[in-house]
Amino acid sequence: MLARSILTLALLTAGPSPAQTAAPTLPGSPAAAVSEIYRSVVRIEAAVQMPDYSTPWNSGRFTGGIGTGFVIGKNQFLTNAHVVSNSSRLLITVHGSPRKYPARVKFIAHDCDLALLEVEDFSDFEKFPVFSIGDVPSLESQVRVIGYPIGGERLSVTRGVVSRIDFSSYSHSRADSHLIVQIDAAINPGNSGGPVVQDGKVVGVAFQGLRQADNTGYIIPTPVVRRFLKDIEDGRYDHYVDLGVATFPLFNPAMRRALKLPDNGLGVLVTNVTPTGACDGILKPGDVLVSIDGFPIDSAGQILLAGEKVDLNEVVERKFAGDTVALRWQSAGTWNDRDVALKTLHPSRMYAIQYEKKPRYTVFAGLVFQPLDTNLFATIKLDDVNVRRLYSDFVPKGIFTEREDIVLLTRVESDPVNSQLSGFTGLAVDKINGTLVKSLKHAHELLNPATPPDFFVIELFGAARPVIIAGNAVAAANERVGKTYDIQKLSNLEE
Repeated sequence: MLARSILTLALLTAGPSPAQTAAPTLPGSPAAAVSEIYRSVVRIEAAVQMPDYSTPWNSGRFTGGIGTGFVIGKNQFLTNAHVVSNSSRLLITVHGSPRKYPARVKFIAHDCDLALLEVEDFSDFEKFPVFSIGDVPSLESQVRVIGYPIGGERLSVTRGVVSRIDFSSYSHSRADSHLIVQIDAAINPGNSGGPVVQDGKVVGVAFQGLRQADNTGYIIPTPVVRRFLKDIEDGRYDHYVDLGVATFPLFNPAMRRALKLPDNGLGVLVTNVTPTGACDGILKPGDVLVSIDGFPIDSAGQILLAGEKVDLNEVVERKFAGDTVALRWQSAGTWNDRDVALKTLHPSRMYAIQYEKKPRYTVFAGLVFQPLDTNLFATIKLDDVNVRRLYSDFVPKGIFTEREDIVLLTRVESDPVNSQLSGFTGLAVDKINGTLVKSLKHAHELLNPATPPDFFVIELFGAARPVIIAGNAVAAANERVGKTYDIQKLSNLEE
């Protein structure tokens, strides 16, 4: 990550140069040109405010860190999303210059850990070389990593060899997986967002390392970079699309015979189809998926793409909302072919860490309610089995079609009204006064009606009895709790 949390993140990349820019392309390998490219690799200083999910009405702590970025076009600096996430101020420094240039985030994609920055005045950068985007480097080829690791103020250059090309998780969001390239270069915190160069072109962006191994780092390869740049061409980032299908390998010979499949090493078993997803109503559990866009799917769920074995989802990765993908599958002995229109699956962001958003909450007579998400899971201890089930089943079993949020009772700020309510924290809210709670906003409305009822009855999953609060005591309790715990605003319903 950037210097503030750079324990695991530190790799480099460089980006593409838009065709419309008049700036020169990155020079090749001549020694005389080497110092020129260093000007286009910048040091990024970020002042960051981290949200406080344990006491969501507080502003959160301030911190900061260092990362790397590089010029890919006119007033376009590519870097990692984790370098600039939750930033309140960004400063860019050029190699060999003490001047700091204020910058801002123009586009950010947390699901693929990329961001595009711009400075207030680009005139000083007009004649800088522009990095152009290359292809995915081949195995055993050598790359050069450029960045600003902590431990010094000056640029650092290391060399490494490509040791693996894989489809794996991106640690920034904790929920997304994309194509990655592993290299054996010595990467250090602060390198994140820097270019990885081969033959004068960027072949990746440094972004994370492996704590369990020495000299092992990962770069975001150019297909992911190009997709990000293509996505933002319309002025906004729309996120990745999703097939909405979970699959299981078909190695077992007995299972293949039971499904009446030939012993040819092809096909994966569909185990779940996400409600409202792209394949809802098309595929079903028990179907066997055998090809995608004409690429045969092996029994491990991989396809051969550009000479490399990659996860079948790599085909979907390179498409956008509205694009189609051709599927071939067997269902109850019948072969089927169909083009499926892809779309984003926004409820799946439940499983991703969120950034640039304030925690949502509502305080009612000292009871603090918050929506369940991965930020909350990472902050407070949630060990109730019902909460864990609601979290894990939220997308796969379509809970999101009934409940936009899973609302939790996360805290009880002590007050005479709630003095007998120990043991309820960490539980999920099912109903309020008999009405199923669909979201935090809905819960807030049920708890703050125009005319308070005699009693508020709050039913919680797994609780032996409901929480009951006298309606005529709520207003006074809210006022006391606000003053006692310095809660300036008793609710925030917007992200």
